[in-house]
Amino acid sequence: MKAEIIAVGTEILLGQIVNTNAKYISEKLAQLGINVYFQIAVGDNKERIAEALKIANNRADLIICCGGLGPTQDDLTKDIFAEFVGKSIEVHEPSLKKMSDLFNKRGIKMTENNIKQAYIVSDCEPLQNDTGLAVGVALTENNHHYILLPGPPKELKPMFDRYAVPWLQSIIGDEQPLHSKFLKFAGIGESILEDRLKDLMEQQKDPSIAPYAKEGEVMIRLTTKAETQKKAFEKMKSIENEIINRVGKYLYASENITFEEALINMMGSRNLTLSVAESCTGGKISELITSVAGSSSVYQGGIVCYSNQFKHEYLHIPLAVLEGKGAPGAVSSQTAELLAENLNDQTKTDFSISVTGVAGPSESEGKPVGLVFIGIKQKDRPVKVKSVQMPGSREMVQLRAAKYALYQLWKEIREI
Repeated sequence: MKAEIIAVGTEILLGQIVNTNAKYISEKLAQLGINVYFQIAVGDNKERIAEALKIANNRADLIICCGGLGPTQDDLTKDIFAEFVGKSIEVHEPSLKKMSDLFNKRGIKMTENNIKQAYIVSDCEPLQNDTGLAVGVALTENNHHYILLPGPPKELKPMFDRYAVPWLQSIIGDEQPLHSKFLKFAGIGESILEDRLKDLMEQQKDPSIAPYAKEGEVMIRLTTKAETQKKAFEKMKSIENEIINRVGKYLYASENITFEEALINMMGSRNLTLSVAESCTGGKISELITSVAGSSSVYQGGIVCYSNQFKHEYLHIPLAVLEGKGAPGAVSSQTAELLAENLNDQTKTDFSISVTGVAGPSESEGKPVGLVFIGIKQKDRPVKVKSVQMPGSREMVQLRAAKYALYQLWKEIREI
C-alpha cells in the first residue's frame, strides 16, 4: 500500500511551525508495513487543498490529511474532502454532545462555529478525539482509503494511535511491517563511505541500503519487511557483515544512537573518566557530552579557558608560550599539549581533552580561520596532539572541532 500525507495549514508554509506530524505518522505507518511515498504541505486555500487531494489520489492508495478540522473559517478540510468524494457533511451527535457537556461544565457559552468541529463526512468511520473537540474521519471509497486528522499534535497522536491504527489494521490484511537497522560511522565522509559501498547500493533489492549524513558522522539504514524484528535482522545479516567487512573500523554503533552516547557508553563500561579544557569551542565539547543521560559517571568536569590570562592563571600555561615575540601562541600544538597535561594533573581523570584554535570570523596570531589543535592525554602517558584545518563558519568550526576531538578520544580508547 502506498501512502501520501497532506499537511494543511498556511502556518507550515510560512515557517511558523514545524510539520512534526508527518514524521510521527510516517514512523507509525512504517511499523504497519505501509510505504509513505509522498509528503506535501498546502495552505488554507480551497482550490489548492482540492488540487492536493486530486494529485494524491492519482498516486497513492492511502491519503492522510492533517489539519483544517477546527472551528474557524480557514478550517476547510472536511468540506473540501466531502465535495471531493461526493459525500455530504453531517453532525456526529456523540461528538456534539461531548462538546456541549464540556462547555456547560466550564460555564462557557458554546458559539455556533464550534459545532463545525462535530461535523463528519457521511458514510465515514468517525475517529474520536480524546484530547480535543474536532472529530476525525476514516473512509474507504473507490478503492482508496482516507483519514482526516486534527493538526495539533496533542490531538493527532492519540487519535491516530487509538483509532486510526486499528482502522488501518482492519484494511491492510497481511501486510508485513517495515524494520530498520542502523549502522553508525564516524571518521569517514559520506562520499567515501558511499564509494566503498557503491556496488552494494546499486545491486540492492531487499534489504534496501540508504546512507544519511550529519555533522561528524554518517549512517547506513538497512530496511526490510518481515513478520518480526528478529526475522528482519536475520535477513539483513549477510549484507550487514559485508558492510562491516569493508568499513568496520569506522563503525561506532549498530543502533540508532549518537556518537556521544556511544562514547559515553564505551567509557562507562570501562569505568573511565574524562575532563575537558576548551578554548575556541567555548564549552561545545562539554555540551555534547552532558546531553547524554548518565554522562556524570564519566564526565568529571571541564574548563573554558578562553583568554590567555585565564589559561595562565588556571591551567598554568606559561605566558612565554602564549604570547610575545617568538612564542608558539595560544593556537599551537605546545599550548594544546600543556592544556591537556596540566588539566590531567589537576583532575586525575583517566583522559583529558584540550582544544585550541581559530574559530573565526578572522584570523588570530597570524593563523588561519579553522586551524585547530587538539590534545588527548591518557593518565600516565604522553599527550598526543592532532592538528586539523576545519572549513565553515564560526559556529561550524566550533562544532566540527568538538566532534573531531571526541572522535580522536574514541580512537584512543578503542586501542586500549
